[in-house]
Amino acid sequence: MAQQKAFGVWSAVFLGIGSMVGAGIFIVIGQAGSMAGNIVWLSFIFGGVIALLSGYSLAKLAVRYQSRGGIVEYLVQGFGENNFSGSMSVMFYLSQLIAVAAVAKSFGTYAATFMAHGDDIWINVFAVGIVVLFTLINLVGATIVAKSENFIVFVKLTILIIFAIAALFTIQPKLLSVADMPPISGMFFAIGITFFAYQGFSVITNTVEDMKDPKTTMMRSMFIAILFVAALYVLTSVSVLGNLPLDEIIKTKDYALAAAAKPVFGEWGFKIMAVTALLATASAINATLYAVADIGYTMAKEGNLPKEYEYNVYKSFEGLIISTVLITPMILFFNLSEITTVAAIVMLIVQGTTHVAHLNLIKETGAKLYIVVLAVFSMFGVAGITLYSTYKTMPQIAYYLIVAFALAYTLEFLLRYFNSRIVSKQIK
Repeated sequence: MAQQKAFGVWSAVFLGIGSMVGAGIFIVIGQAGSMAGNIVWLSFIFGGVIALLSGYSLAKLAVRYQSRGGIVEYLVQGFGENNFSGSMSVMFYLSQLIAVAAVAKSFGTYAATFMAHGDDIWINVFAVGIVVLFTLINLVGATIVAKSENFIVFVKLTILIIFAIAALFTIQPKLLSVADMPPISGMFFAIGITFFAYQGFSVITNTVEDMKDPKTTMMRSMFIAILFVAALYVLTSVSVLGNLPLDEIIKTKDYALAAAAKPVFGEWGFKIMAVTALLATASAINATLYAVADIGYTMAKEGNLPKEYEYNVYKSFEGLIISTVLITPMILFFNLSEITTVAAIVMLIVQGTTHVAHLNLIKETGAKLYIVVLAVFSMFGVAGITLYSTYKTMPQIAYYLIVAFALAYTLEFLLRYFNSRIVSKQIK
């Protein structure tokens, strides 16, 4: 009897929504709002459009190359088993570490709002503490956190939707007035940051081996998930910017979503939204840390995955420990704006490179050439705009990126030289 496939359209959609509506919106709404002002909702629309372009390309790749290796598999298929694809595979692993560090820093920021003096020391204590906690949980092999994921997704979606709708009734029209609109350039500069809030849609491609009729289900679930999340983000951004003046957004940019709940629901609204942010960021840390240690680390070090790969069965203890060691200094030495920006740009570059790889595979996947080309230009274009827009205020970002890519190339060289390791194709 054939094994029943676990993922239909709606189960894949809910997985994608749960992965996207995680920490991202709690982190970026304030940072993007401080750049784009009351037209940040346009930045979320553009972020959604480039997510759709990227989602289309990844979905086509996933159907053709049905592997849990995901982006790493597509890079190797498109560029071959060489130094470049190997380096980008390591970079993908590092990008996930940076993302975990950004989310952990956000957790620490929201947790510190409950302290009388929520300074940087408390932010770092909470941020490092939550990463260490989930590392220990994964090392022990507890499954209760994984089983609670659906409940957490339901809670955070429910609270966000209730807030966004209720806040529409308390909006101050003056705050959304065109007369008070900032320069349009700020809206474009914020797109890269808002794209970070969509990160997670690619997880749908990792379900392809367990998906019913992937040729139809993959693309449909990808589009539904991204469109739903885009609508929620636009509604949320209008609600936030319609209830908080721009100077207050800038002041509270690291926890603006909770601050915006205060005019609507009072002090309890602030606390409930902050707790929701803690739940969302904690669950995102756990899920991403698991993927980083089990998939990212194994692919980067060994060059492949076990033939019989089962979630919650195969455990990379070494990967968990090393990943945590690498994440900790990022939390301690970077502020939230720095690490979020680096994470957003690196993810854009990695996905852009994946779409370039897709151009070499276009006959195999049957994708529309112009859409993949648009995906390539949108990823690299937005990465460039984001880097340019932050250069005056955070010139160190460019140096961090150079160091990250140099580190990836160096690690790839060392792994090949000492271990004779090659990141190999899973699908022949």
